[in-house]
Amino acid sequence: MSVSNAESVIHDLGYRSYEGPRFGRAAIVRALAWHSFRGAFGFGRSAKAKIVPALVLIVICLPAIINAFQVAQGQPRILGYDTYRADLRTIVMLLFVAVQAPEMVSRDLRSRVLPLYFSRPLKPADYPAAKYIAFTAACLVVIEIPLILLYLGTIVSLHGGSAIWAQTRALIPGLLIGLTWAVVMAAIGLVLASLSGRRAFATGAIAIFFFLTWILASILLQAESPGHGDPTALVNPPLAVKVAGLFSPFTLFDGVRMWLGGTDHADNVSRPGSFGAVYALVLLILFGLCLYGLAVRYRKARLS
Repeated sequence: MSVSNAESVIHDLGYRSYEGPRFGRAAIVRALAWHSFRGAFGFGRSAKAKIVPALVLIVICLPAIINAFQVAQGQPRILGYDTYRADLRTIVMLLFVAVQAPEMVSRDLRSRVLPLYFSRPLKPADYPAAKYIAFTAACLVVIEIPLILLYLGTIVSLHGGSAIWAQTRALIPGLLIGLTWAVVMAAIGLVLASLSGRRAFATGAIAIFFFLTWILASILLQAESPGHGDPTALVNPPLAVKVAGLFSPFTLFDGVRMWLGGTDHADNVSRPGSFGAVYALVLLILFGLCLYGLAVRYRKARLS
């Protein structure tokens, strides 16, 4: 069908209008979060996008699988739930956040498609909230799956409900520590990634921040630590050692963990004692600033 006159022509191309249910804002946020979560592991993308997530999961899970086999053969569990390979977790999470956080947000910034997202019934905070929820869930998968594998590999060889319950009680603090890592590292990674639409620049900014602060804290801790012959050094370290742990998210995690009663094995910092409240406060401030920065960034970016 067409209607024409001397000035214009209107064509009816036969497109059907949508007459189904409209789910609204909440459904859009859920769909965006789910799509972003899948994207963090490369699903729905090329094989190249799956390399880093797959490598990260294999590397972080390998010690748990090996120890689970050892436990099945009658050997004791040597990995702690709350201190699960601290150095390995640090390196693996640094790599995962540095590579995948830009994948979550930099593409949209560079393509300038944010105005299209906000042309839908989305509030300014909905987009970063969906991305943050998705990336926190992705970080949780990487951190918690090794602990669950270690737990399952341990309890299958146990006999008696009391032994299984003891393992379950040991697992819960480890899961909570993993949750702390996930919520804070996701916030830091996304706010740094949102500063640039170029993935290489965003990845570099995240890697430099995490790596340099970790190295700085490690150097200060080594420089300020008393001699190994001092028996009081681990129980009551000097103030300079405690302050040095405030310069990196990784040492903040460990300080808060010990303050809440975690074990001393494989610590990045000495036991902080009552100073652990300062670690918790600094971690909360860092977390709050990152979320605030993310909200402010997208309040401005939605118009560009």
